[in-house]
Amino acid sequence: MKTPNRLQPLIDDGLIDDVLQRLKSGKEADVYTVRCGDAIHCAKVYKEASQRSFRQAVQYQEGRKVRNSRDARAMQKGSKFGRKQQEEVWHTAEVDALFRLAHAGVRVPQPSICLDGVLIMELITDAEGAVAPRLSDVTLSEETAVAHFHLMLRNIVRMLCAGLVHGDLSEFNVLLDAQGPVIIDLPQAVDAAANNHAKAMFMRDVTNITEYYAQFAPSLRQTRYGKEIWALYEDGKLTPETPLSGHVVEETHEVDMGALLDEIIAAEDDFYARQRAAQARDDE
Repeated sequence: MKTPNRLQPLIDDGLIDDVLQRLKSGKEADVYTVRCGDAIHCAKVYKEASQRSFRQAVQYQEGRKVRNSRDARAMQKGSKFGRKQQEEVWHTAEVDALFRLAHAGVRVPQPSICLDGVLIMELITDAEGAVAPRLSDVTLSEETAVAHFHLMLRNIVRMLCAGLVHGDLSEFNVLLDAQGPVIIDLPQAVDAAANNHAKAMFMRDVTNITEYYAQFAPSLRQTRYGKEIWALYEDGKLTPETPLSGHVVEETHEVDMGALLDEIIAAEDDFYARQRAAQARDDE
């Protein structure tokens, strides 16, 4: 196959020995298997911003740290240098997230290097050594679906405890190896505390994963893990091992209708009394 332009410099520098095949073409990158010495790795080749179909980048970049104020100003102005820096931030965000999450015990591919828009990382394989399938390409028994759903929830909790929200989690960016689900595709991962959209993204992530597994285990649709987990996180009570029930007790407040009507009548009486007083002053 023809070597992609962005992979050729890595071959020239001896970081990659051979490009074996293209695994997929996604909305923000193309993914290849490559040989590095005796090992087979995964090479994620990021697309230029103009070629990406991921259209909500601004939401995901909120709260991300930039190296210095000069870079921040250039990115804000949209200069050529600023756009280049923005691309670098987008690429390195995934590497940073992968290292951070792997350290936190989240099942993600182990990253190696990120250079000139190419991320080299661990290739996830199935029990037979073949490239692991995405969740969207497999059928599960109800028992397996429930078990894997809870494994995914525990990974989502660990991710949140590490301060990150995936932001685009679904069956299309989770692989399935012999031990269970592995989360991939993290360039859009957001800081849970610094991004104002983090809660909405988190809730969507949990909903997407719940709906996927509920195809095989319909009872999962009755759970409310997203609300429960986020409430624990906001209260500072969430840990990687926090027991979860899947249920949320909604706060309810009984309304004293009699007292409410009394307040309305009193307000009306006060309003009309002030009107009469004003009219009396005008008549004097």
